[in-house]
Amino acid sequence: MDKVITLKNISYQYHTTDTKPALNNISLSIEAGEWVAIIGHNGSGKSTLAKTINGLIAPNQGEVTVGGLILSEQNIWEIRKLVGMVFQNPDNQFVGSTVQDDVAFGLENQGIPRDEMIDRVIDAIERVKMTEFIEKEPARLSGGQKQRVAIAGVVALRPAIIILDEATSMLDPQGRQEVLTTVKAIKEKANLTVISITHDIDEAANANRIMVIKDGELIQEGTPEEIFMSGEKLIEMGLDLPFPEKLKLSLKERGIDVPANYLTEEGMVDWLWTLFSTK
Repeated sequence: MDKVITLKNISYQYHTTDTKPALNNISLSIEAGEWVAIIGHNGSGKSTLAKTINGLIAPNQGEVTVGGLILSEQNIWEIRKLVGMVFQNPDNQFVGSTVQDDVAFGLENQGIPRDEMIDRVIDAIERVKMTEFIEKEPARLSGGQKQRVAIAGVVALRPAIIILDEATSMLDPQGRQEVLTTVKAIKEKANLTVISITHDIDEAANANRIMVIKDGELIQEGTPEEIFMSGEKLIEMGLDLPFPEKLKLSLKERGIDVPANYLTEEGMVDWLWTLFSTK
């Protein structure tokens, strides 16, 4: 697969007086069509890393390549067309008086012809399953619905890459699931590359690959199975574990022999069913 994002030896320091850089010599690559989750404790540098990808932050050293373009002042706007960002608080992204006006805003800024703009707006709103709210005021929607509208605004621009920057952190479990289901469906249909900057382990579990950031450095990467098998090491880093892994740790403490491999919730149910049906 083609690499759609490559970072080479990226470092960034917010203030010259800072004792440690926010990012310290990070190198990584992301392939087209991947879902990559970047996790880490507060202040680890994961959101700073996301902002270097679309040029919101220019690294002090190193090279950022997106879609085959090396990030520079000359092509920053071309790169930003490739990368759509959905932020933590959708209210900060709304500018339109209705859902359809809000989704249309970015397209108007890009000078998209009116007929094409209407088609894109309707298509994006359908994809996030918000058609019945098309004339509603965004401020009157639930948290999950607001975030789905924010995603529609990004999807209408048809980027190759979507970054979810803590996009589910303010939502209740139902709203979080709504958003993740929406993103997963859109990703599969359009073969988008998705980057999740998240504290939410269930969100990270949707990814093909997880990268763990600590103190501005990339310290671990692998599949969800490989990362979650770290168990207590993740907890020591201030990170959470998926419920099945927490349950495995509790059972292990009680002397029960548990599988070494990572289990989803469905896998845990199957294992428990097998365990107790044979006793």
